[in-house]
Amino acid sequence: MPGDTLHINNKAIQQNTYDAIVIGSGISGGWAAKELTEKGLKVLMLERGRNLEHIKDYLTANKNPWEFTHRGRATVQQKKEDPVIARDWAMYGTAAQEPIMDYWVNEKECPYVEVKPFTWWRSYQMGGRSLLWGRQSYRWSDLDFEANLKDGIAIDWPIRYRDIESWYDYVEKFAGISGSKEGLPQLPDGHFLPPMDLNCVEKDVAQRIKSFYKDRRHMFIGRVANLTAAIPGRTQCQFRNRCWEGCPFGGYFSTQSSTLPAAMATGNLTVRPFSIVTKILFDKDRKKAIGVEVLDAETNKTYSFSSKIIFLNASSLNSTWVLMNSATDIWPDGLGSSSGELGHNVMDHHYMLGAQGIVDGFEDKYYFGRRANGFYIPRFANLFGDKRDFIRGYGYQGSASRQGWSRDVAELNLGADLKDALTEPGPWHIGATGFGEILPYHDNKISLDKNVKDKWGLPVLAMDAVLRENELRMRKDIVKELIAMFEITGVQKINSWDSKEYAIGQGIHEMGTARMGKDRKTSVLNKQNQVWDAPNVFVTDGACMVSSACQNPSLTYMALTARAADFAVRELRKGNL
Repeated sequence: MPGDTLHINNKAIQQNTYDAIVIGSGISGGWAAKELTEKGLKVLMLERGRNLEHIKDYLTANKNPWEFTHRGRATVQQKKEDPVIARDWAMYGTAAQEPIMDYWVNEKECPYVEVKPFTWWRSYQMGGRSLLWGRQSYRWSDLDFEANLKDGIAIDWPIRYRDIESWYDYVEKFAGISGSKEGLPQLPDGHFLPPMDLNCVEKDVAQRIKSFYKDRRHMFIGRVANLTAAIPGRTQCQFRNRCWEGCPFGGYFSTQSSTLPAAMATGNLTVRPFSIVTKILFDKDRKKAIGVEVLDAETNKTYSFSSKIIFLNASSLNSTWVLMNSATDIWPDGLGSSSGELGHNVMDHHYMLGAQGIVDGFEDKYYFGRRANGFYIPRFANLFGDKRDFIRGYGYQGSASRQGWSRDVAELNLGADLKDALTEPGPWHIGATGFGEILPYHDNKISLDKNVKDKWGLPVLAMDAVLRENELRMRKDIVKELIAMFEITGVQKINSWDSKEYAIGQGIHEMGTARMGKDRKTSVLNKQNQVWDAPNVFVTDGACMVSSACQNPSLTYMALTARAADFAVRELRKGNL
């Protein structure tokens, strides 16, 4: 068959029965494969996109800036062909955009419908978005797990911090999270490698924040999945800050650098790329899933694979697409739809808003390397006596740096004076963006649009989700408080922004649509991430989330996946699955 050379193990076609099937190869799918194979199960991992091998396929990671055809910038044609990706940093940010354009989905082949504006960033390839993620890694606390219950919002989480605390420890040790212990109840400390350093301006601003707010607000180096010390199989971060191109050193956590090698080392993993899972096959007599149906993305041929358990980790919205497309005469709205909540409660994080300004007084200072990290200001709103005109909270991520040779010196725009000016670094700037919690609303939903088809004739998702009054009030507060903090720390010439083009999904932290719960009447999954309607199907990516907190969610996906895999194998051995 065409493309056979890309299949890591082609026995997947003839030898189609496994102990477990993992759908998706991103952050949570990689963890599922690692945990299940290391526990002795024969596992098939299905990835809908191409294979992409560690080091060999990081084609631009060692190129110099001048070696790129368009000097690292996305072209007009690329912006035209990929209008969703063109909405934000991948084409307009400070990162080199040209090298990563092939990492994003082909939008013509894989469309979706925006009933309301919705930005969906997809990366269909081995490793998914684990190659492109921002790597910020924070634990949730019981303030987050208890928030829905206390506020009377949606449903209560079926778990608490104590249920996954040891699993946070477990995944942090393997993934390699660098950070500092701060002793904050709203942001539990973890198992950290040595922290990176704040630069001189960041240290000064952090101290001023601490002094002014009397320990009610904190600013420290981000907790990031970049190694500051070597761990088995991977060396430390080289401070190149080119993570999005793939790291040849394995200096940050990705499927390719971490979980996939571990799973492959067991001899128990079969990986099949170009495999679009179209449905989970359900045996209504046995009341369990028996396998999956796969459409080969290269040949358009259909295959079936059987297994005892299934881990659905196709990414938040695609996992729900698979459940919806697995409709039967029992559940015409999809597997897991009996509660009426499948596809509902879409969440994300606020993004595309913040402030920046100039810091005077450090003209004789600079910094070393290109630190792939920044500072973090954790949540303070609506905590410990603080009251706002909205519920929940937000945090900030940012950095300080000096402008380089590419800055525009308006007064010196020609000749030798301009060249002389650009031999010295420009002024210090500091800036930050807010990440705030978006509440789970039943009416924020996705659904199958069977009138619009993708390249393979499959129905696409229709997105219908908007910000509401609580979110709009929070966005105003995010900008107002950041300006206030910068002002009290002496930042000059402050300007702020709140993009009117923000749409849910822009924060690339989409969550919800197949939430966990205590009651099968109000949730899709139980406390062990099992689909109520098919207990041998586990969903442990962002689809399972009950609320969104304001911390980056990927570390929580890792912990939930490791926890669910441990439970699944124990139950399988007991004969309960």
